[in-house]
Amino acid sequence: MSRPLPQSDKTKNWPSYNEALKQRGSLTIWFDPDMVWVPSPTGKRGRQPLYSDAAIQTCLTMKVLFGMALRQTTGFVESLLRLVGLDWAVPDFSTLSRRQKALAVTIPYRGSQGPLNLLIDSTGIKAEGEGEWHAR
Repeated sequence: MSRPLPQSDKTKNWPSYNEALKQRGSLTIWFDPDMVWVPSPTGKRGRQPLYSDAAIQTCLTMKVLFGMALRQTTGFVESLLRLVGLDWAVPDFSTLSRRQKALAVTIPYRGSQGPLNLLIDSTGIKAEGEGEWHAR
């Protein structure tokens, strides 16, 4: 049995290679101020929900992406909203735990072309780029 051949293509443009490695650690998160964080009244009897499905999905996406516990996720999302300048209330860990059981999430598949972009707007959350299948 023969040994595998050593890799023949060597890196020749080190500045470009180093810049590409640095870009792997880049993180940008956008929040659309028009996003429906607090849902409209349902018209049913009883207590109305305080947070929309988009708000719950935002928090749970952060939880999965960064591998955090629910309490850590709450603090993380609070700090992100504070940095952006939005004064939205963040669901507590028990609300996230309860609502994640019934939340229907659809993540469309797209091939691995470029970096992962996490888009949060008024329609919800979209994870685009390489690594979507990890979130499923």
